[in-house]
Amino acid sequence: MSRLATVFRPGRKALLSYVTVGYPDTTATLKVVPQLVAAGADVIELGIPFSDPMADGATIQKASHQALENGVTPDTCLEVAAKLSKEVTAPLVFMTYYNPVLSYGLEKFARECRRSGIAGLIIPDLPAEEGATLEAIAARHKLDLIYLLAPTSTDARVKTVAEHSRGFIYLVSVAGVTGAREGLPPGLEPFVGRVRKAARQPLCVGFGISTPEQAAQVSRFADGVIVGSRILQLMEADVSLAKVGDFVRQLRTAIDR
Repeated sequence: MSRLATVFRPGRKALLSYVTVGYPDTTATLKVVPQLVAAGADVIELGIPFSDPMADGATIQKASHQALENGVTPDTCLEVAAKLSKEVTAPLVFMTYYNPVLSYGLEKFARECRRSGIAGLIIPDLPAEEGATLEAIAARHKLDLIYLLAPTSTDARVKTVAEHSRGFIYLVSVAGVTGAREGLPPGLEPFVGRVRKAARQPLCVGFGISTPEQAAQVSRFADGVIVGSRILQLMEADVSLAKVGDFVRQLRTAIDR
């Protein structure tokens, strides 16, 4: 059983929190992740900054740009993950794009991820139809390769992802980019239901969830809730990171209800 599989237990919905490595600096990343876990996050997504983050909205784009300006590289992210994996028990997942992984070398990247305590990979611009090579390499290094689906995904795409995704399936709530939104899109629950008919993996919903109320609503029909942009906004607003911990505790309480 993979480390991610142990997160999803009957009667408990998972909370997944995202931060960009190196935003506003690596010290903040090393400080905030243990706080997120202590506040109730079950999985931590560590974003590897990239110059062309096509799936990300303004908040994460800004965070990635600043991290790159700070000199953060994939090697930096691996070093940060290695330190965090010794401090927290929650699984760590890298969220990145295919180009940095390919440039690093697929085999080398997977090997270093495993050494650094990474449990899985989320690569938004790698479709399941083209992921066979990385899937095989990831499996050898006991990494879950997690694929994404959007409301616009065809039944054929849903079937393919259900056959190949490991750990969980990342469901994008909207046909757009990441970012905090005022409300959940209509049709989200039927979309999750459509995927559940084809998939055995846990289904986690992200993109746009920014309040405890939204998290509670999503947790009624999904297995996990993913929150990222709002956490980065709070990190920027409060360098002490106290607001981040309070917010995640509110999310945890809302989901558990």
